[in-house]
Amino acid sequence: MFLLVSAISTILVVSFCVYVITILIPFLRRRRQPAGDPTVFGWHFFVPCRDEEAVIAETIERLRGDFPDAHVWVIDDDSDDATAAIVSEAASTDDHVHLVQRRRPHARTGKGDALNAAYAHLDAFLAADADRSAIVVTVIDADGHLAPNALAQVAGDDVFGNPKVGAAQVTVRMRNRNDRAPYPHRGRLVNAAARFLIRMQDIEFRTMIAAMQSLRERTGTVGLGGNGQFTRLSTLDAIKKSYGQPWHGSLLEDYELGVHVLLAGYENRHVHDTYVSQEALPNFRRFATQRTRWSQGNIQCVRYVRDIVVSPHISSAGVLESSYYLILPFIQLIGFFTWIYLTVTGFTSFLNGTTTALFTDNWGLAILFALFGVGPFFLWGPVYRKTCEPDAPLWKGVLWGLGMWLYVFYLYVSLSRAFFRVITGKKGWAKTRRNAETIRIGVVAKEC
Repeated sequence: MFLLVSAISTILVVSFCVYVITILIPFLRRRRQPAGDPTVFGWHFFVPCRDEEAVIAETIERLRGDFPDAHVWVIDDDSDDATAAIVSEAASTDDHVHLVQRRRPHARTGKGDALNAAYAHLDAFLAADADRSAIVVTVIDADGHLAPNALAQVAGDDVFGNPKVGAAQVTVRMRNRNDRAPYPHRGRLVNAAARFLIRMQDIEFRTMIAAMQSLRERTGTVGLGGNGQFTRLSTLDAIKKSYGQPWHGSLLEDYELGVHVLLAGYENRHVHDTYVSQEALPNFRRFATQRTRWSQGNIQCVRYVRDIVVSPHISSAGVLESSYYLILPFIQLIGFFTWIYLTVTGFTSFLNGTTTALFTDNWGLAILFALFGVGPFFLWGPVYRKTCEPDAPLWKGVLWGLGMWLYVFYLYVSLSRAFFRVITGKKGWAKTRRNAETIRIGVVAKEC
């Protein structure tokens, strides 16, 4: 049994290391993407909201200030706070701000439904003869800050300047990555843990996820995210015609939309040379809840593997990449059980005195563990320092690398919870609180 589990573990580790190398090379070799003329397109921002009074006013002001010709559509998903009132006040003095009001029982049925409601309102707003291929819908989180050059970058010839491109995703970064005191009224240990969690999320998005997208650029399977997501309106129309609505009910509705874009015969792009920023979660409980939702959404999307395999629009390399990503939670689950088994076996051997001798007499095993067990995660620390934080000292890159190795163990928590929710038939989800909400009296104490 031990030999079988060890063999499975070895296969999983080696295949993962090959995957890491495969995504790292195109990421480091990527070239700068040329900007375009954003005035060629009409821009409409969709901002889904549920109890977002803490951040929505600033988001509207920023979007209208940075992109004065764009329309902002705020979808209030029957908030219990002052979100709708804040948006209504802004809309009363600005004809480019629109409130899409939803009410229960038709509200709070998922982000996809909220975005579909905005799509219907936009459809009614536009003139009948509007060129829908020249209109781009952008999904922004209620706390999202879009870089001022974003529209110019996605308007480039490599992105929406190419009529074959139906959607694009920009890089995501964490704007509170340098916050020294996420919890100003708590102790040093709490703030140190919060800073660690925030920094690791920034490294994850700006290196690991961006590198995955670099590979997907080559395989033609770029995935979309829930923040900084751009889609041509005519592409949304095509998806609606084939599937009933542009967005659907998966908890990972952003990636699901990207799959539908590809199945409709369009291409996706990832734009590295601009970004959308958001606030990383400093609290592990909220972070684990968010990642559990993402894992469950990934599991839900596995049903698209067959459609991807038989699609004439997706290349063989694209089928391989997409299929691997969609079945990854199941591979990780197998890895989780093998890790538990090997850990228990190793601990038992340690108690018997055999593990110590194994490593002291065979230093090669320790080296292999460092290379294949730690290395694929550690390397993102130095890569992050080189590509994102070049002014940071070398030792920080090393510490960030070790931190990434520890950080990825969250997968065992989120995966376990996600599979449990799937097995028990739980599909609903509560809103993850914004950081601005947690400074209210009593909230910090409760969540920490």
